[in-house]
Amino acid sequence: MILNEKLKNHNIILASGSPRRQQFFKELGLDFEIRLKSVDEVYPDRLYKYEISDYLAQLKALPHKESLQENDILITSDTIVWHNEEALGKPKSKEEAVSMLQSMSGKMHEVITSVCFTTTKLEKTINHITKVYFKELTSEEIEYYVNTFEPYDKAGAYGIQEWIGQIGIKKIEGSYFNVVGMPVYEVYRTLNSLVD
Repeated sequence: MILNEKLKNHNIILASGSPRRQQFFKELGLDFEIRLKSVDEVYPDRLYKYEISDYLAQLKALPHKESLQENDILITSDTIVWHNEEALGKPKSKEEAVSMLQSMSGKMHEVITSVCFTTTKLEKTINHITKVYFKELTSEEIEYYVNTFEPYDKAGAYGIQEWIGQIGIKKIEGSYFNVVGMPVYEVYRTLNSLVD
């Protein structure tokens, strides 16, 4: 049975302002509503790699929990870029965006997305890691990209679906959609398992 039919007695809530994640849900053919509540995205220093994105995805579910109804499935998520043993979030300035791209130039980094599914009865968190290999980026390419695309809403200061991805990424290992912001296959599979 197609997922939307299986979920017809459930209310899917996507707690994300990301237009890319919203588009994925539309393309999955799901009926869903968007609920946004701001969360201070701070995590303990001891967390490592996917523990960070797991923690933040779960943190984003907290303000919604009290209002969940019996047939609701709340979906929250977080994406980080893991490079040189640290998490790169969204750049706060042009200088920070340029610095992030310079540090990843010619190297491999990991894009980690965690997705948390919350109902009145359970909370389940999944994550997916994609390895991304950049070519050596010239300073002109980095400047052009940051000035033209202003990637301040993206972890690691780039969008794989944008110009920098087209000219700069040599290969990826894992899910492309995960780098865009949602491991769609994993989300589809998990939603199916929740309503079996």
